Amino acid sequence: MTSPSHAPDHGGDSVETRSPELRKDPVTNRWVIFSPARAKRPTDFKSKSPQSNNPKPSSCPFCIGREHECAPEIFRVPDDPNWKIRVIENLYPALSRNLETQSKQPETGTSRTIAGFGFHDVVIESPSHSVQLSDIDPFGISDVLITYKKRIEQIAQHDSISYIQVFKNQGASAGASMSHSHSQIMALPVVPPTVSSRLDGTKAYFDETGKCCLCEAQSKHFVIDESCHFVSVAPFAATFPFEVWIVPKDHSSHFHHLDDAKAVDLGGLLKLMLQKIAKQLNDPPYNYMIHTSPLKVTESQLPYTHWFLQIVPQLSGVGGFEIGTGCYINPVFPEDVAKVLREVSLT
Repeated sequence: MTSPSHAPDHGGDSVETRSPELRKDPVTNRWVIFSPARAKRPTDFKSKSPQSNNPKPSSCPFCIGREHECAPEIFRVPDDPNWKIRVIENLYPALSRNLETQSKQPETGTSRTIAGFGFHDVVIESPSHSVQLSDIDPFGISDVLITYKKRIEQIAQHDSISYIQVFKNQGASAGASMSHSHSQIMALPVVPPTVSSRLDGTKAYFDETGKCCLCEAQSKHFVIDESCHFVSVAPFAATFPFEVWIVPKDHSSHFHHLDDAKAVDLGGLLKLMLQKIAKQLNDPPYNYMIHTSPLKVTESQLPYTHWFLQIVPQLSGVGGFEIGTGCYINPVFPEDVAKVLREVSLT
């Protein structure tokens, strides 16, 4: 516990006296408990397991020149031996791309089992082992984003696919089994519960206000930085400490409608946020997820579905309370997170 003389200024409240608070956001559609008395000052949050400097193992199959050691390639950018990005099948896929005919079996009202058809791909973001995504310039990051878009458009041709999740696990404790910088794309034959819950929450907000809650991100959340087309915020009811969302300023339901100019703009803001998080929090492992709309979203749902990118630094584990209730405890208020990250200097 910090002493009163070292407590941060929260409009007169010290960490010790600032009351716990419950908040709910229509996007996550769940309650979060903010309990600052359980934690230190916002500026004291640091990763206890920072990423190492990523020494190259003797045999990394993701490195250029070792393509023959990988699962089959889907495509590369550019399409020549000196590639910058490769999309390959996952060697250990969670779903099988060979079960599509079985996945067409009709689902009954009581059905609890369908064939495990789907796609599980890996996007190798750089030919060089030592290069992390945040080391790449905005144009190079935009190439990665446009690669996601291209692969989503390919997978979307399969009628059996309902939802496509792009995600990145950076660091072992964030779930990465390979240290070479990469992200993953999983395509599912069902709409996952988090997505259904998000649609329920954003619909309720739209029905009540006539507005898309993420179009209002700049006024409803705590702004960190912005670019021409995107804004980065600490969400009002952040589930995790130092969680950041990057939200398109203009209403857009599908990530794969991103154009080249906006991809460069997003690449710059994503790079900035990853660098600020790394500097402020001692280079923590992190996850990012692109939350987009289901492929078969209806015309009537479009006004309240708005895609965004969520970055979650791995600073705290999940315990029995969170698993049991689906309700999370966050020890740092997002308004404090936004202030801290706004003030991070990268010079």
